[in-house]
Amino acid sequence: MAHLDLPTDDAVLAELGARLSSARLSHDLTQAQLAREAGVSKRTVERLEAGESAQLTSFIRVLRALRLLDRFQELLPPERPAPMDLLRREGRTPRRASGRGASPDRPWTWGEEDA
Repeated sequence: MAHLDLPTDDAVLAELGARLSSARLSHDLTQAQLAREAGVSKRTVERLEAGESAQLTSFIRVLRALRLLDRFQELLPPERPAPMDLLRREGRTPRRASGRGASPDRPWTWGEEDA
């Protein structure tokens, strides 16, 4: 279910592409140089920067070549259970979802995790 308040897939891809392009330029690399360092084709770098769809492994290789892979952790930080949840579960890790998680009706926005 898509929310009208959320950016579209195309908007997210365009933003990622613009940020990759900016990072590449800040490293003073051409698209061809970045492609060579990442082990992907120049066309793949062009697609990523244009906000077009590409394989996730190519995206990871480009991030690694730009020395940005460590920031990937910020995108999806490891889930840490609340102290009360740990007590309730007696230290056990859940094996499956109960379906009572976050409400899909509440819109998500960029940077919300910092709030």
